[in-house]
Amino acid sequence: MKIAVYGKGGIGKSTTSCNISIALARRGENVLQIGCDPKHDSTFTLTGFLIPTIIDTLQSKDYHYEDIWSEDVIHAGYGGVDCVEAGGPPAGAGCGGYVVGETVKLLKELNAFYEYNIILFDVLGDVVCGGFAAPLNYADYCLIITDNGFDSLFAANRITASIREKARTHPLRLVGLVGNRTSQRDLIKKYVEACPMPVIEVLPLIEDIRISRIKGKTLFEMVGSEPSLNYVCEYYLDIADQILSQPEGIVPKEIPDRELFNLLSDLYLNPIDKGKDQNNKKNLLGFTMV
Repeated sequence: MKIAVYGKGGIGKSTTSCNISIALARRGENVLQIGCDPKHDSTFTLTGFLIPTIIDTLQSKDYHYEDIWSEDVIHAGYGGVDCVEAGGPPAGAGCGGYVVGETVKLLKELNAFYEYNIILFDVLGDVVCGGFAAPLNYADYCLIITDNGFDSLFAANRITASIREKARTHPLRLVGLVGNRTSQRDLIKKYVEACPMPVIEVLPLIEDIRISRIKGKTLFEMVGSEPSLNYVCEYYLDIADQILSQPEGIVPKEIPDRELFNLLSDLYLNPIDKGKDQNNKKNLLGFTMV
């Protein structure tokens, strides 16, 4: 199974990806996480350092694939998760899609691409061109990370459009949305009502999730010294279980930009009566408010 994780930049996508990767490994899967961002920091919380990228390694070998070994580009991460960073072209030059293609090509040359039960692509930001959408060419499922914000849902809608387009020629499906670090869910609810798709999980606003990134550790590793965080790991294990159930998934239909703008801005300008919302202590997706 190959999964592409997308979402607006800064939404906590890499932190979420790393914890999902470990959760999948805890369920007995052989997992490879591929970071698809020129910052090459997707796997930072798994390895504790910025590992060499595929592109850097290829350049150092003058693109002689035969001179590269698996251990040059695949690095062991926490919890038994193997890690690869694709890297990217120089700033202002080249295409990220080319880099992803070279990464997959090299892993196939090394007979590594098909050795894993699960490969998770952690992809940078919004989908603004075909290069950014390149990992969808290899994925069975796409998972979108969002929060309850205007901009992140706009990005989610753009990603939705890309999934629909790729599904025309690839066996790609959207597995659903994951809400990350959000205490409110009204905009998420409004969006999925207008653009139907599963909501896999909504993680509440937990400061330790942000701190884990700063510490260079996953929540699963932090639990070793802070057992009180075990409940946070359960969220990621639940996401892993839903992925491993091999859901049918959907081919979503995005909302036109202006329609989405009006939909979300109307909720900002005409918020739901907070007093009524607090009386029942339930958020709009049916989860207890945290």
